[in-house]
Amino acid sequence: MPRIQSSTDLRNKYNEISTYCRESREPVFITKNGKGDLAVMSIEMFEMLNGKIELYRLLDEGQADVKAGRTRPFEETFHDIEREMADERI
Repeated sequence: MPRIQSSTDLRNKYNEISTYCRESREPVFITKNGKGDLAVMSIEMFEMLNGKIELYRLLDEGQADVKAGRTRPFEETFHDIEREMADERI
């Protein structure tokens, strides 16, 4: 169940809300005048969420490449990766 708090609570109970977000790894939804206004989350969760978004973007890009026929044989790609690792570029 989502945790919902008022903007007044955010001001008066900042430490409690901050601790909750970090420990529960869940956001807190902040209301202003009874309506949804903000979602507050820990930096750790924000970075994880952004990482997922980036991963989904890369997967979509890869799927678009496959549909457009922009592919190479696995062996060739793997060889390139091994070479880059040997050259310490990865």
